[in-house]
Amino acid sequence: MTQNSKTNTSPYLVWVIPDDIFNSFSATPRLEIAKEMRNLGWKVDLIAAGANGRQMVQDVEVLCFPQPNVYLIRQVIYHWYVVRHVLRNWRQIDALLFHQVSLPWFLLLRFFSRYQRTSPTFVMDTRTVPMEPVEKATFKDRIRGEFYFVMNNLANRLIDGQTAITQRMAELLDIPSEKLWGTWPSGVNLDQFSVSIGNRQWGGPGDPVNIIYIGSLHYERNLTTLCKAVVSANEAGMKFKLLLYGEGTEKKDLQAFASEHPEEVAVFDGVSHGEVPAVLASAHVGVLPFPDEDKYKVCSPIKLFEYMGSGLPLLATEIVCHTDVVGNGEYVFWAKNAEVDGIFDSLKKVWDARLSLPAMSGEALKAANNWTYKSSAKRLNDALRYGLSISKNGKTPKVNDQ
Repeated sequence: MTQNSKTNTSPYLVWVIPDDIFNSFSATPRLEIAKEMRNLGWKVDLIAAGANGRQMVQDVEVLCFPQPNVYLIRQVIYHWYVVRHVLRNWRQIDALLFHQVSLPWFLLLRFFSRYQRTSPTFVMDTRTVPMEPVEKATFKDRIRGEFYFVMNNLANRLIDGQTAITQRMAELLDIPSEKLWGTWPSGVNLDQFSVSIGNRQWGGPGDPVNIIYIGSLHYERNLTTLCKAVVSANEAGMKFKLLLYGEGTEKKDLQAFASEHPEEVAVFDGVSHGEVPAVLASAHVGVLPFPDEDKYKVCSPIKLFEYMGSGLPLLATEIVCHTDVVGNGEYVFWAKNAEVDGIFDSLKKVWDARLSLPAMSGEALKAANNWTYKSSAKRLNDALRYGLSISKNGKTPKVNDQ
């Protein structure tokens, strides 16, 4: 175990993101957490790919290093800059937080640390793993999946500690209990999203109920099935309008479907994170139609928290990544399965309860208070501080999953 003798009252965290911070769909959670960690007393270097130098992104300072658009080589060049920065600040850094893509370079640093009197604590965080079905996976997907599998196995044996997005993710990866220092999920900025409530117009008994999905428009998200269920519900005498926002592999097919059913379905381009609250204000129910597959069982869907934070009642498939958050909350309409009939039945429940949606809105917002970026950052803070105490004192760690 790496020994860390630093006694600074403000611990120094270097957090490495192997993506372009300006184009990554996961940029906002990382920026929000970095901001909250700084509020909790950490000095944070959030490092990401981008134009060289320190920049402000969504009011958060990010240290960017170049990453040319050349497959594989891009990571080598980018991490050369990262390693150089780490070595220059070696004696001051308390914790290094990174993800699977960065592990090969941090294993080299971990080996180097054995010959130093003091060194940072090495912590790998897992937010996602590739789980494409074999029949749909490309050669590139399979190579990527094998890479992640090897990286997680190496981390289980060679890295000081780990964190994960959910407890279910940690169990999937068989992270040893002594290496799992904590879990921290996605979250929502309530100050930003709660404004949607005041701008939302609730219709009367005969007005359409606007249902919104905002996120990746990929085939595996079950969106065509959702569209068919909405059309079936309208044919049965209900009134729904489905609004789909985003980009993805299924977008053209969804646009074709919408052109055949313009009164029921509309497909829009993706919007910036700052525009999402205004878009959510135009809807009455937020939908999460994901199927019951492993990759969804272990995730922490950010849109779930943003829907709640904007005061949207939910229509969601009854899978564990949703039930683990919502529990018995009285602001959700459960779809028993991800098929047309399961979603149709939940739509019928929405229609029958449409006059209760404003009251359910308040319940959703109330529940969102438990899932803010501030609370998520507190869990990461606790995990890292506990890990630092382990490195310093050499005690046997236990799972920190508050």
